[in-house]
Amino acid sequence: MASPSILQDLHWRGLVADMANREELERLLAPGAAPVTLYVGFDPTADSLHLGHLIGLLILRRFQLAGHRPIALAGGATGMIGDPSGKSSERNLLSPEILEANLAGIQSQLRRLLDFESTTNPALLVNNVDWVRPMSVLDFLRDIGKHFSVNAMMAKDSVKSRMEGAAGISFTEFSYSLLQAFDFLHLNEKYGCLLQAGGADQWGNITAGIDLIRRKRDVTACGLTTPLLTKTDGTKFGKTEGGAVWLSPARTSVYRFYQFLIQVEDAQVIQLLKFFTFLPMEEIDQIEEKHMDAPEHRYPQKALAFELTKLVHGKDAAENAEVASRILFGHPINVITLPQFEQVIAEVPNSTLSREILGQPAGEIAEVLTETKLSSSKSQARRDLELGGIYKNNMPVIDSKYILRPEDLLFDRYILLRKGKRNYALVRFE
Repeated sequence: MASPSILQDLHWRGLVADMANREELERLLAPGAAPVTLYVGFDPTADSLHLGHLIGLLILRRFQLAGHRPIALAGGATGMIGDPSGKSSERNLLSPEILEANLAGIQSQLRRLLDFESTTNPALLVNNVDWVRPMSVLDFLRDIGKHFSVNAMMAKDSVKSRMEGAAGISFTEFSYSLLQAFDFLHLNEKYGCLLQAGGADQWGNITAGIDLIRRKRDVTACGLTTPLLTKTDGTKFGKTEGGAVWLSPARTSVYRFYQFLIQVEDAQVIQLLKFFTFLPMEEIDQIEEKHMDAPEHRYPQKALAFELTKLVHGKDAAENAEVASRILFGHPINVITLPQFEQVIAEVPNSTLSREILGQPAGEIAEVLTETKLSSSKSQARRDLELGGIYKNNMPVIDSKYILRPEDLLFDRYILLRKGKRNYALVRFE
């Protein structure tokens, strides 16, 4: 079976919301056509990208794997303005120092997911502050601003919705689309970039750049937007009660990243496998068939969590998160490495006790359960033990007067206690 073209693959995965200059784009991406240079922009509003950014970043990776040349644009200039798209109120302006720190954070993530060392089509990482900052206000207004109709700008959904609100929109954010259009023009002039991709909320900004390139250079550029991803209840995908799911492990631990994905609803998981993984059509179809036959095994959730965690954090981190997940769902602790166990340590309440109590009356498990607050009192701890609800290193403890011993320690330091199915405590013996 012949491999699908990049455009066929994107359509099959449901990753195409709309295309600007469709016929030209289909011609550019037809099998056998010359490689295309495309870009996606990422504004440094935080020191990490989040799960919502991944679709655009993976679009670049998909094009690179198909032989095209991707440009990842870090918006050092546009980040100082703020995109009004999808926002109901004015963004807080970031200081230059915060912007620099944020840029450093997201650039490292862009470098992880794209190949900048390829001998055929290396990715480029650019920062739009490099061409925006040297330009004077007068030059910008004369060379860029004169090509834009205020009437057309006010008709854009992102502007119109803000103007209808009580807060309105500042001239600063109103001018954002001009800066993004200037980015597309610059990349077209310098690198021959003919395609900009982005989320569906970027349609107005993308078409502004296409129009500017046509007016300034008489060149037909193209645009491709991806669907805005929401959960089945209509809320943004990639959000939890604690906020966004970040790509940085300092903001969202690898384990929690993995857990967010493994808990995806059945109704959405196949779509997410298509969006976020590079698994081929045939393999995803097979996973879907297995899921329909035995949904309780959650085959697609496990595939999604492992593949995406491996992509963002590396294979070792994905394997460690997978093992930690099994442990925290009650699986036996047989052969486990310290890095894998450290994932568990980071996710459960920790206590520290003296190693001297091991093998002594003070090391009675009922005492330790009380110390870790898994049981409210020593008498309650004994009742919990008698009812068979206490586990040591995921093995049931039957003796209500059991005394913890040095041979119970994991890695000569830890004991993992559990009450019931999900209440854990990690005891570190020093």
